[in-house]
Amino acid sequence: MRIAQIVAPGRFGGLERVVTQLSVGLARRSHEVFALVIVEEGAEPLPALVEDLATNGVHVELVMTPHRGYLRERRRVQELLAAIRPGVAHTHGYHADVLLRSVAQGLSIPTLATAHGFTGGDRKNRLFEWLQRRSLARMEHSVAVSGPVAERLVAAGVGRARLRIIRNAWAAPGAFLAREEARTRLGIEPSATVVGWVGRLTAEKGPDVAVEALARARQDVTLSVLGAGRLEPVLRDRANQLGIGARIRWHGIVADAWQYFRAFDAWCLSSHTEGTPISLLEAMAAGVPVIASGVGGVPDVVGDGEALLVPPGDPAALARGMNDATRIDQAGRVQAASRRLQEEFGLEQWLEEYEKLYRDLISSKADR
Repeated sequence: MRIAQIVAPGRFGGLERVVTQLSVGLARRSHEVFALVIVEEGAEPLPALVEDLATNGVHVELVMTPHRGYLRERRRVQELLAAIRPGVAHTHGYHADVLLRSVAQGLSIPTLATAHGFTGGDRKNRLFEWLQRRSLARMEHSVAVSGPVAERLVAAGVGRARLRIIRNAWAAPGAFLAREEARTRLGIEPSATVVGWVGRLTAEKGPDVAVEALARARQDVTLSVLGAGRLEPVLRDRANQLGIGARIRWHGIVADAWQYFRAFDAWCLSSHTEGTPISLLEAMAAGVPVIASGVGGVPDVVGDGEALLVPPGDPAALARGMNDATRIDQAGRVQAASRRLQEEFGLEQWLEEYEKLYRDLISSKADR
């Protein structure tokens, strides 16, 4: 099959990992995959997925546009799709879903979108997500990465017959760093008791909950934050107000952050909303005890037998989880999480589900 993946990526994140994993996996299964990557002119550095895709058999087409140059962007995407003539155009994220769906449909190319989750946030972001849900209702087919995401799409008018749940999968693209090496690279002392936090420092990810929890956790527990975002200055100030500034390491954006998970004694997810978080699958693969907010698709991935689940937005509960995960033997949960990852979230099964959906869309168009 010839497949076009269309995305306006951030520098890093779960969506970007999913697009990379899907595109590379399909290319390795002998499909011809084109990635149309929307990037604002002057953006430096380019999103990491550009190199990851280009060096792994995916044809990358950069669509460089000025800020808010939507008409120029649409024209360029139209030119590329007309030249490529893919069997399916697969969009990811509200930018591609809203602005570029009609371009593909105007060329009679079947459209598919994956809804990776909804973050809420400020009025502007909520408007974009409302427009995205309306656009998804006009796609030939949509994929939700969890049951809760699927229900939100149905409530927005996406017909169940044109909706499929395909939970994210993950397979390590290489080897995890050993604990000692990961700690050395991150500048973490060998004897430190460390809870890891990985992601964007934005409101929906709940980094403020992790900071408040650390202030309630045992004094020997520290927090290592891998990621960046607009909330970092506020979080640093709050940590200093709470007297825990010295117990938090702000590592910033770390390339291939998944490699470093074994540096942690435990890993926490403090989100207020999630689809199927890739970072959760990464922690499970690394064999790290997990403390996670039981939101969105998280309970679809782990239960109490595989992780310490806590209510969202509850620093006291998260603090107890930090204490327990770093003090009480979690080997049983870690082993159960590893088994569940292998049995339910394997990469090849995931790729086969997408392949079947692509074939169904191509066959449906041929029958019309």
